[in-house]
Amino acid sequence: MKCVVKSLLRGIVVLALGVAGLAQASEAYPQKPITLIVPWAAGGSTDILARVLSEHLTRSLGQPVIVDNKPGASGNIGSAMVARAKPDGYTLLVGSMSTHAMNPALMQNMPFRGVEDFTPLGLLAYVTNTMVVHPSVPAQNVKELIAYAKANPGKLAYASAGSGSTNHLSAALFEKLAGVQLLHVPYKGGAPAVVDTVAGQTQLLFSAGTQTLPHVRAGKLRLLAVTESRRSPLLPNVATVAETLPGYELAVWYGAFGPKGMPADLTARLNREINAVMSMPEVKAKMNAIGVETTTSTPQQFGTILRRDADRYGKLIRELGIQGE
Repeated sequence: MKCVVKSLLRGIVVLALGVAGLAQASEAYPQKPITLIVPWAAGGSTDILARVLSEHLTRSLGQPVIVDNKPGASGNIGSAMVARAKPDGYTLLVGSMSTHAMNPALMQNMPFRGVEDFTPLGLLAYVTNTMVVHPSVPAQNVKELIAYAKANPGKLAYASAGSGSTNHLSAALFEKLAGVQLLHVPYKGGAPAVVDTVAGQTQLLFSAGTQTLPHVRAGKLRLLAVTESRRSPLLPNVATVAETLPGYELAVWYGAFGPKGMPADLTARLNREINAVMSMPEVKAKMNAIGVETTTSTPQQFGTILRRDADRYGKLIRELGIQGE
């Protein structure tokens, strides 16, 4: 009997020590540098957002948070690296609506599952997505553009960064809801799509305000609307497409992810740290200046948005028969 009691006591002590050790390990996180992967090239709005986040997390966490750009395959290369990483909080990702909600429906032989293979840490920001036309187009608003497109079926050309891009999906959704026929002109990237719209080679473009608003201010493009469900706080006087076409919405977001299976306490810790950064006035001001609206969420709220958009855009992509390049 004494042996049994001693064995039980020994087990309790070992269990207690183990729990204490886990608690200490959690409290001690991080004990080494953290890698924050950006699955696109340096210089874009995602990269700028990630570097602002890494700068402040480095201060608050007490360890270097190193941005590592891993571009390629429409964001799939860098995202797949995080999906395969250990869920210990030392390899994180700044992903987007396109990598997690669109790519799985657009591409065959995906190296990851956009929803199931990641731990949502928090929503970071929304990109103000704009609808612009070349000044030669005789339309001052969305209603007039629809009338013009209906009077000229197949003649109004819209540019995109390629088949399956957010530019393409924005325009395809507009075609469907407005009942118009447009001409799709895909480019190998967003920059040449903007250049040719400014030059008048194409007449319509749905793209991030980071790319279009400087040309709008210069009078080279005309801003008709934004594509989110509500007016942007950055452009309060600009209508949404949905004000003319009820049900239209295409919101481009950025979010922070870890690999699937991250412990709940570590997820909560990183969510608090990330939300604190995204709430800083200086961070908001810096991102607002390039047309990016910072936001915050719980991991659960972000997970709900992720699942909703994966279902919504996946269904739309299949209905429209869009395939990625």
